[in-house]
Amino acid sequence: MVHSELKEYEDKLPPKILQEIEEKCPSSKMKKVVQKVYEEFLSAQIDAGEAVGLVGAESIGEPGTQMTLNTFHYAGVAEMNVTMGLPRIIEILDGRKSITTPQMEIFLKAPYNKGKDIREIALQVKETKLGELVAEYGLNIVDLKIELKLNMEKLNALDVTPAYLVKAVEKGLASEANVKFEGGVISLKLKCKDDERGLNALYRLKEKSKEVYVRGVKGVTQILPVKRKEEFLIITAGSNLKKVFELDFVDTDRTTTNDIYEIAEALGIEAARQAIMDEVFKVIETQGLNVDIRHIMLVADTMTVSGEIKGITRYGVVSEKASVLARASFETPIKHIINAALKGEVDQLNSVVENVMLNQPVPVGTGLPGLITKIVRKEK
Repeated sequence: MVHSELKEYEDKLPPKILQEIEEKCPSSKMKKVVQKVYEEFLSAQIDAGEAVGLVGAESIGEPGTQMTLNTFHYAGVAEMNVTMGLPRIIEILDGRKSITTPQMEIFLKAPYNKGKDIREIALQVKETKLGELVAEYGLNIVDLKIELKLNMEKLNALDVTPAYLVKAVEKGLASEANVKFEGGVISLKLKCKDDERGLNALYRLKEKSKEVYVRGVKGVTQILPVKRKEEFLIITAGSNLKKVFELDFVDTDRTTTNDIYEIAEALGIEAARQAIMDEVFKVIETQGLNVDIRHIMLVADTMTVSGEIKGITRYGVVSEKASVLARASFETPIKHIINAALKGEVDQLNSVVENVMLNQPVPVGTGLPGLITKIVRKEK
């Protein structure tokens, strides 16, 4: 129920602003405050015909040129780094499906977020492959057999039983080898008979056996439990949001990834739009730059308005422009003009770029309204 003083502003101000005024403002001053907020709200709105695209591009591009080419390394873990700075901005805005350093922040439910069994839980998340659990490889060329001596300490630390491990190996190499287990050693006997091919196949089998999936979340190559303020969370190198959401100790409301396509697939396009804004803003903030969030919102809206993520490239957003000249102005102009001529496309010259190309007034700002006046001539 809205306070009586705020009733007349119900359709003039966003509900969230009204709610905030109601929560934080004493009743005696509410009328004055809401009037002032409404004035500020009107002055903050953009004028009709403002070239928001150009202002946004300029506002992001100008500080963007000051960015350094950064890679941020996590202390203590050599393999864990995160792409920052200009390369990160480029891969977000290009809408790249495979990013350089995918990473997740996994928040945990109580009591694990207070540090309970944090190491064991982190190891459950990390993808474990057979190669990490083998202490020694032995190749028997005569019998075309590989013997894998297991590292029992590692098996115990990861809570993996030899029986479970053998099943995983059988599943991973069923088509290529017969699997046996005796006295802490797994034997892999090649099914192939031809000696010449067999020797090569034996080495291939050895390499393939190292990559056999045993347990954990596929794609998560490194884990790092960290304490942030009062709670523990797990930072990972590698990302697999859907599988992480299936783990019962994970707080699914806050767990996130820097892979925008993964977010779109798991949580929908609205979440992906928010992720684009968060990721770009995070980079800009880390670099100590100041860009208004509304410019970034405009870019995120443009990328996701069709219901799927489209990069700011000739294959993404630009390819969907109705204007032939706007498409031609971006990249590969001759191709666009020839295709348009073959199809008989018509350009209505509704936007900025195409009018600049033709040396005409641009339909933004004062160029937006068309003024028609009747000239009255005096008779002599």
